[in-house]
Amino acid sequence: MRIGTWNLAGRWSDHHATLLLDADCDVWLLTEVGERTSLPGYALHMSGSLMAQRRRWAGIASRLPMSSCPDPHPASASATIGTTTYVSSILPWKACGSRPPWVGSRHVDKTAHAIDDLLVHLRAAPSLVWGGDWNHALSGREYAGSLGGRRALQSALAELDLDVPTADLPHVIDGLLSIDHIAVARGSSAVATRIEASYDGKRLSDHDAYVVKT
Repeated sequence: MRIGTWNLAGRWSDHHATLLLDADCDVWLLTEVGERTSLPGYALHMSGSLMAQRRRWAGIASRLPMSSCPDPHPASASATIGTTTYVSSILPWKACGSRPPWVGSRHVDKTAHAIDDLLVHLRAAPSLVWGGDWNHALSGREYAGSLGGRRALQSALAELDLDVPTADLPHVIDGLLSIDHIAVARGSSAVATRIEASYDGKRLSDHDAYVVKT
């Protein structure tokens, strides 16, 4: 099984489609998904809430039979593939402000509140893959999120018994670790790789793509 995650930054072109298809993933956990996004051979389920005009918070693309599920949080999308629930989420970043769907004044409070809302649904999944743009590195220097937010995220991952194979992969910015993640059942023999999101020297997104093979 190959599972990928990529923050599309609301963009879409033939080059975006080519990167996704060339990665040969069975499932993509996408974030910042433009409403023009369409991937041949894949069904696409997007979150109901808009992040910006014509841009959804999250989406799940699958070339396997997929059943859409209610959004576990406005900045997340969820679907069932086989017996596994797949969830793609954006978590708060430092400059996200306090507008919906975020609740709280401090970044750590907004992150903890979003994770608590998600956990109500994630705990119920008998088999779970959770990923997306979490806006937190899981070790090292914290740039996009907060150390308190990281602790809340790590606590949730421990409770859900999930490992994060992407945790040690690099960010686009030198010296930082990825904030885009895929978490799978603890003990899975999963291998993670990073795919540079550029074409002809131009960035397709300000995030790279990440793939986990289980």
